[in-house]
Amino acid sequence: MHADLSRLTFRPQRRYSAVIAQQGRVQLDADINEQTAIQLHQARTLAADLIGRHGGPRDAAGFKVDYVGGKHDIDTLHIHGGRYYVDGILLDATRPAPGVPVPDEDAEEQEVAALPEYWTYWDQPDGFRDQEKPGDRLPSPAQTPFVVYLNVWERAVSAAEDPALREVALGAAMPDTAARVKVVWQVLPLSLAALDIEETDPSKEVVRAAFDKWAQKQAKPTARLAARSERPDHADEDPCLVKPDARYRGQENQLYRVEVHAGGEAKDATFKWSRENGSVVFPVDELDGTWVQLASLGHDDKLDLDVGDHVELVDTAYASRLEPLPLLRVEELDLPGRRVRLSAEPDQSVGRLPHLNPFLRRWDHHEGPKRKGRTTALKGGAVPVTEGEWLPLEDGVEVYFAKGAGYRTGDHWIVPARTATGSVEWPTDAARRPLLQAPAGIVRSFAPLALVKGEGGTVDLRLAFTPLASSIPAADEATLAAEEQARREEQLAEDPSRGRSQTTADAEAAAEGDE
Repeated sequence: MHADLSRLTFRPQRRYSAVIAQQGRVQLDADINEQTAIQLHQARTLAADLIGRHGGPRDAAGFKVDYVGGKHDIDTLHIHGGRYYVDGILLDATRPAPGVPVPDEDAEEQEVAALPEYWTYWDQPDGFRDQEKPGDRLPSPAQTPFVVYLNVWERAVSAAEDPALREVALGAAMPDTAARVKVVWQVLPLSLAALDIEETDPSKEVVRAAFDKWAQKQAKPTARLAARSERPDHADEDPCLVKPDARYRGQENQLYRVEVHAGGEAKDATFKWSRENGSVVFPVDELDGTWVQLASLGHDDKLDLDVGDHVELVDTAYASRLEPLPLLRVEELDLPGRRVRLSAEPDQSVGRLPHLNPFLRRWDHHEGPKRKGRTTALKGGAVPVTEGEWLPLEDGVEVYFAKGAGYRTGDHWIVPARTATGSVEWPTDAARRPLLQAPAGIVRSFAPLALVKGEGGTVDLRLAFTPLASSIPAADEATLAAEEQARREEQLAEDPSRGRSQTTADAEAAAEGDE
């Protein structure tokens, strides 16, 4: 997540169940965040173990999907409210009811337009689908049937994107406080061909099995990265000082973030990096060609912008779609006017809608790594991925991409660098060789919702569970027998004939009397 963190310390394999605060000690953000991560891990693991990979409560299951086409200008889906769990993550599709404003005393009473109780494919809160983009549209009737599924992941939200997070009482000169983590859910279409289904009318079981196989491939990234910052052996004689020959030569502790910008195979993929975990952002007030009006230029020299910096124009829609645009270079600064001139005009699809809270995110690479005396040229403002060799970032920090991987936009690795040791914190083997690691995120989860057959309707692919609670059982067999006898006597009092004819009842009663 993009946030101003010291480091991330949660590791499930360590089996820690709680963080214990000690008196008189310095409290760090990493300790508090690890406690949150432990609790989330426990709760979501328990939910997934009890529910399964996905499912919703039988009487309140959300994400029922209806296909709406033919009579409308463009096909859409209705996504009905309720709750659903995917890999233990709670999703809520309930659409908030609109508020009722105070009526104007001088105006006639006006009715507030009621919103539907469901989302549509086009206005789902995290989808940001564009009707003008053919790739965003639902498959045509000729391409049915197709599967509708949930894509679930999480991302960080700071006060730059959600100004309500900032406590205005602290004043504009103070930085924001805590960021938030948001669960993103998107309802998206998927062709049967992508699931390797050749049948034209597959059963639920066939679709679910094929989808599970597809989802497992999507959820497991193939990219692996290692980081290092080796020091000479004699540097350990004085580990509290940063030696001139230490490989990490930074003057401050940093949390480096290496993030995939453009995905794909290695020949097409690019990455970007930040020494501040990508947390240096600047809210945008206005765009005018290549000039960007900012709310501020940063609180100090470390967190400001400078000519030559590469920036990314981001808003809520851009952050949710994970479709990268070229990074832009800062060409000129107008400090009194809080303006910056970029190397090109930002793409028309991002930053133009104030309610999506646009902002600039600073990245700290200025050029590609130097190899064999030459500097690697940037591609779209980002650094090309080169596999199988160590790539220098800065101050002795290097990263290594494993060969033969595929890359996904947004996947990232976190590398803490510490001045006290002159090195980075990264797992190693017994020979102190850096270990290749999967991305720290983005963790993606998937669940099938429906098989859409066009005008023929939809086949529900969701799963449901019932509540575990039931009546408290009797304490022992004697109590059970007494309850059963009382029930029989109550039935007999209500219906002496027990549903038999009166003649039969009288005959049985007479026979019992003779005995």
